[in-house]
Amino acid sequence: MSRPQPAGEEPPAHLDDVPPVPSAEEVAAELEAVAYPAEPADPADPAHPADPVGEEPEDRRHPSTVGGLLYLFVLAAGATGVFIAWSGDWRLGVRWIGGALVGAAAFRLVLPRRDAGMLAVRHRLLDCLLLGGVGAVLLFLAQTIPNQPGT
Repeated sequence: MSRPQPAGEEPPAHLDDVPPVPSAEEVAAELEAVAYPAEPADPADPAHPADPVGEEPEDRRHPSTVGGLLYLFVLAAGATGVFIAWSGDWRLGVRWIGGALVGAAAFRLVLPRRDAGMLAVRHRLLDCLLLGGVGAVLLFLAQTIPNQPGT
């Protein structure tokens, strides 16, 4: 507990570094600034752009890179393969899936990292080896598995 300071006495030296307590008006002004922020900048004013450079609006619904668009094509081809395999012709469906993976490997090979979108997961060589390898194995298996008796 500290004792109250008599009038006219200086406070101890260790209190010089303590910041002053804000007044009620300063606290109220700060709370109001947080609760009611200033109006957004005028979009026509070049000194205050509406969207900071490099930031994307949150309501975007389209891919931002070529690789993102190609990823959607690969995804659609894979889904088509799953549907074809489910509907009865499993060899053709597996070929579609394998072809989609080989295509994804080719896209990843030719696109730079900044344009590859979701096709770029790891290093380019590893992505290409995994996608192309799994796709090639699926194509090989769809071609070489013999027909079962009764089908």
